[in-house]
Amino acid sequence: MSKEVDKSEYTSVSQNVKIVPIKKAPTIGHRHLQAFLYFLMGFVAFGFRVCLSVNIVAMTDPLVNSNPDIPTYPHWTKKNLILSSFFCGYMLPQIFAAYVAKKYGAKWFLVGTMTLQSLLSFLTPLTAAHFGEIGMMISRVMQGCCQGFIFPSCAHFLSVWIPPQERSRIGSTIYTAGKGGTLFALIITGLLAASSYGWPMAFHFFGVCGLGWCILMIIFGYDTPQEDSRISCVEQEYIETSLGYTEDSINQKTPWRKILTSVPVWALLAAQTGSNYCFWTILTQIPSYMNYMMNFDLKKNGFWSAMPYLVFWILGTIFGILSDWMINKEIVSRGAARKIFNSIGLLIPACALIALGFTRSDQTTQAVVLLIIAVGLNAACFSGFAVNHVDLSPNHAGSLMGFCNGLAQTSGIIAPLMVQVFIHDVRNPLEWRNVFCLAAAVNVVTSTVYDLFGSGEIQPWNTEDVEEDDKK
Repeated sequence: MSKEVDKSEYTSVSQNVKIVPIKKAPTIGHRHLQAFLYFLMGFVAFGFRVCLSVNIVAMTDPLVNSNPDIPTYPHWTKKNLILSSFFCGYMLPQIFAAYVAKKYGAKWFLVGTMTLQSLLSFLTPLTAAHFGEIGMMISRVMQGCCQGFIFPSCAHFLSVWIPPQERSRIGSTIYTAGKGGTLFALIITGLLAASSYGWPMAFHFFGVCGLGWCILMIIFGYDTPQEDSRISCVEQEYIETSLGYTEDSINQKTPWRKILTSVPVWALLAAQTGSNYCFWTILTQIPSYMNYMMNFDLKKNGFWSAMPYLVFWILGTIFGILSDWMINKEIVSRGAARKIFNSIGLLIPACALIALGFTRSDQTTQAVVLLIIAVGLNAACFSGFAVNHVDLSPNHAGSLMGFCNGLAQTSGIIAPLMVQVFIHDVRNPLEWRNVFCLAAAVNVVTSTVYDLFGSGEIQPWNTEDVEEDDKK
């Protein structure tokens, strides 16, 4: 039986009323356990993504491969196509993923796709040996499809589990988990690839991590507070009251026409695309840049390539706390906070990338510092555009994330291909300069678009169907 809760302790919510934290809100509760599971999912998922960016150096260069008994493939000429093929699959299920998360819950879809990706990771060495570059591309497309469920599910999770006054810090923590996974993957992949086990061990390692997460999600994961048998009545009431939960808001149809004609949505898409382009340009190319321009060996390469993501991970949490504090203290509006942090996350890294383009091969310290700035301060975006989907439409956050994330991930395909267009000699600093300056230009343009046209207000179409039903 449920306990009676004094609703006077709660502040009712509406679209434009400031939300005041209730007195009885549990400091640590089951919403944090669910957030931790989503955090771990992002951590492991980015390990799968990043592992190949480091491993492909050892897979294709006999001089780097640590175990002579393990084959290498120096004849491969489509390395950037292999890296970008992940995003061809990643784009495909985004909107469908948002639909199933809202309609059926995300838990079992996430468990299933993570299990499949773990198996594909285990099979990667065999895929490379027997099916070559084409097989690797197909495998990466399939892994991309598996990960296409992640961010729409995260956005839906934030909309049904996390009160608005906690959303920046919890949302930024979940979304920056991928950068923690990136940090971990860059280091551990470099160490494993340089060990006597050779490069296949890294693929096996992340396969085990993925299956381990599935077990935790099966035991502890729930789609909604209403389904969680362990949650306290106080916490459940706190979440539902803060979110203004109703069955109508959960079940209403997605107003795609209004979404597609919404200026703030397209501004959000621009910011997300720009951030993704810069991120994937750096992530897919840092190991090669460090190896060929800075002359780092594989162990050192993995370590120094990972350092920017450690800073990103730390700053992501700090920016999230600061953003929530500024909004809750009414220092700035929600929309202004999103634009401030988004500008920090795109414009300062743009300056660092331009400077990196003029760094000489003997200036390794300067190069690492600039990479730390370019990647680390990008964490501010996760208190900017990354949580803006839920700001614009809590009822359709998953669909909005699916739409924006799906289109924005075209930059993940384009970024490695643009590198292939610009770079013909991996030891030519002028060619690397062009790559970094292009990424900086994309940051500046997309940041400007978001600052001019972005919004932090709930859009009218968020509850349009519900309001129309009420009038009937």
